[in-house]
Amino acid sequence: MISWQLNQVPLKFQLGDLTLFSVALAMQTRLDSLSDETRAVESPACPGVPLERGSQGFMIRALPVAGELPRLRAIDGFLRYVPLQYGHCYIDLRMSFDEYQNKFSSKTRATIKRKLRKYAEHCGGQIDWKTFASPHEMRDFHRLAREVSRKTYQERLLDAGIPDTEEFLREMEELAAAGQVRGYVLFDRGRPVSYLYCPGRDATLVYAYLGYDPADMQHSVGTVLQWLAVQQMFEEGIFKFFDFTEGQSDHKRLFATHELRCANVIFVRRTLLNTLLLRSHWGMDRLSKWLGDSLQAMGLKDWVRRRLRFGGAATTAVSP
Repeated sequence: MISWQLNQVPLKFQLGDLTLFSVALAMQTRLDSLSDETRAVESPACPGVPLERGSQGFMIRALPVAGELPRLRAIDGFLRYVPLQYGHCYIDLRMSFDEYQNKFSSKTRATIKRKLRKYAEHCGGQIDWKTFASPHEMRDFHRLAREVSRKTYQERLLDAGIPDTEEFLREMEELAAAGQVRGYVLFDRGRPVSYLYCPGRDATLVYAYLGYDPADMQHSVGTVLQWLAVQQMFEEGIFKFFDFTEGQSDHKRLFATHELRCANVIFVRRTLLNTLLLRSHWGMDRLSKWLGDSLQAMGLKDWVRRRLRFGGAATTAVSP
């Protein structure tokens, strides 16, 4: 049975990673999960469920689709808007870890092993990291993750660090009580330098929050922790999939075993105000893409990104 929840869904007006402002719409939302029966749809139709009181429409995240969808279309009294279409990366955890390693080229395997070896040498010969899974461990994990998250550009500029609320903590503890969460922290002589937070959904662990201390970027601490965590997921044999969720990056593509074409699809009441809102959002996205492409063509995109992330400090772009 499909579960819908009424939420305030923000439409963010962004230039690149920088959010200028957002407009929230009350919508009934659902998140499609990876499963053995996952099937792509040709053309999403409006859900055949009634609108709740105060709801402007529906939002389906991570919907598998057969191909590229039109960005905006009128359907049955609603506007169907597709703000994001992407390759949904995930790891099939039902194979063995040896089989997983064989999906990498010999050069990539050697690079990962070198990063692990160098980090162990940096730490005095052994990598110090920990998995958190039980309810009584969640507050310790959250404290350590927050220590790292406060230093990240995601939190400083995008307000996208791991949440610092009692409500989020209680949710973590509830998931832990059900065996549906994993937290991972990498240390450097007792100091947390990277964290990964993965809530569970059905038989899937979800890549929800990853952060690393920018001061340790040269040690590839994000990659080191990701590799150790994935290896443990295979060894546990509890979950079927590791879901990298929406959005694409070299990091996700490197670790993924599969990529599924997905879209976030919105259906909202067809009103003049909603039409103006969605067309404005689409226009801002096109402007953002044009600006990003222009900076890339001039060779300035990485420089601007580094200036935003590190407050103007000179630094070399290194994969985490």
